[in-house]
Amino acid sequence: MAESGGRRIGVAVDFSDCSKKALSWAIDNVVRDGDHLILITIAHDMHYEEGEMQLWETVGSPYIPLSEFSDAAVMKKYAVKPDAETLDILNTASRSKSITVVMKIYWGDPREKICAAAEQIPLSSLVMGNRGLGGLKRMIMGSVSNHVVNNVACPVTVVKGHI
Repeated sequence: MAESGGRRIGVAVDFSDCSKKALSWAIDNVVRDGDHLILITIAHDMHYEEGEMQLWETVGSPYIPLSEFSDAAVMKKYAVKPDAETLDILNTASRSKSITVVMKIYWGDPREKICAAAEQIPLSSLVMGNRGLGGLKRMIMGSVSNHVVNNVACPVTVVKGHI
């Protein structure tokens, strides 16, 4: 992403209620005119030719503009399905603020790939949700947000899903 104009605000989205809350919070409290709003999505499956797959596994997909990731046919090839509510939040924001909205998809472990995205893009700031896993689940699975907060250089805001 070019440095020309605006900050690069990343929001980690998995289309859960918690990530939609984080996205709305970022738009209301962080994003300002001229910024690039970059949705970082971690997909589970990769259905691509071997060469492209190997490249994208390392650096993620190309930047996908809002007009394209609003199109279900385009997103089918990435095996990602943005929901109507997330698209509505983004379309409203892009109309009300002078911002550029793009999505970048990574494949793999969310903890590692969100950290890689923050560094590779590089992000000015990152906003993400916190699912609020119980103690046992967090201990077994590890908290994605905790890992990211402790391993990226840019400022990270964690928006709690449940208060």
